[in-house]
Amino acid sequence: MKKVIIGNHAVSWGARLARAEVISAYPITPQTQVVEELSEMCADGRLDARFLKVESEHSAMAACIGASATGARAFTATSSHGLALMHEMLHWAAGGRHPIVMANINRALGPGWNIWTDQTDSLSQRDTGWVQLYCETNQEVLDTTIMAFRLAETVDLPVMIVLDAFYLSHTAEPVDIPDQDAVDAFLPRRQARFKLDVSDPHAFGALVRPDSYMEMRLQLQEAMERTRDVFDRVEVEWQQRFGRRYGAVEAYRADDAELLLVTSGTITSTARFVVDRRRERNEAVGLVKVKMFRPFPVERLRALLGGARQVAVLDRNLSPGRGGIFSEETRAALYDLPEETRPAIHGYVVGLGGRDVTPTVLDEIIDRTRASAVPEREDVWVGVNP
Repeated sequence: MKKVIIGNHAVSWGARLARAEVISAYPITPQTQVVEELSEMCADGRLDARFLKVESEHSAMAACIGASATGARAFTATSSHGLALMHEMLHWAAGGRHPIVMANINRALGPGWNIWTDQTDSLSQRDTGWVQLYCETNQEVLDTTIMAFRLAETVDLPVMIVLDAFYLSHTAEPVDIPDQDAVDAFLPRRQARFKLDVSDPHAFGALVRPDSYMEMRLQLQEAMERTRDVFDRVEVEWQQRFGRRYGAVEAYRADDAELLLVTSGTITSTARFVVDRRRERNEAVGLVKVKMFRPFPVERLRALLGGARQVAVLDRNLSPGRGGIFSEETRAALYDLPEETRPAIHGYVVGLGGRDVTPTVLDEIIDRTRASAVPEREDVWVGVNP
């Protein structure tokens, strides 16, 4: 079935097709339509799920953790300050190895008060132990939502699906919606290996002593490391069944490129257009799209970026005092490549607070990168008002 739907409703359809069993929700712009649509699906019987209206985002994640602990398939969605309010519970979800799926609609953090897109909210949670997957299109949003449940329940880790506010969340695109029976074959009902029995409750010692805590964190780290290969297998099966695949990292016209743009989210679509236009002028420019931020796809980026002369990383985010977060992660990934194959990494901060990143902005970035043998500074700001 084909439908023209906004990105938020692509998330809703994904959660419905995944047969989420508990949905815990608190509204926040620009996420609210995700849970509004799911509430209607629950109310009219299209989705057999328990819909919990809670008093805050902190409570929303706490409810998901409780539901997941009993073996239920749990889902929620949030954005910006709502995600920040969840921060404590995000650690509990990952540390407790709960395969919760959450959609985060990227929105700038205040002050100043801003409802438009910016990746700093999700990237501020990068050390909580959640897998993070960034989407470019509404079709990718729907597909990734379903695949996220399969991934989460295989490695017992929570997964965050991330999409840009308004550029995707409120923009309508044609989306292929898979048949429910086909999705059921890909994603059967959750069979939790460990779960609490609500009819026979027990309390266990919650304090983890120093002789056990490090082992728990090691197991979390090892699960993260396995996630890369599991995600590949999940996507291969999705492609076999539904004909689409995205990759943790995607290369576009990158084989012979001397200059590579590194993007995530919707900026990627604009970058594809710019790369095509530059190629028409016989310029060796290519693109690498990063979908998976956690765990960071180090080896794939090393293989794709190593050998290029220059790399321009576009960050719609900021770690104050350091610069763009994708840029810093990319520098670290390529740090110990042999000098003759290690490109110069140019980091650009763009599009904060929803500012548009146009082809003109990307052309300026390409030209500035080509004109500089070494980066001007580690965080070059482009598109700032004079």
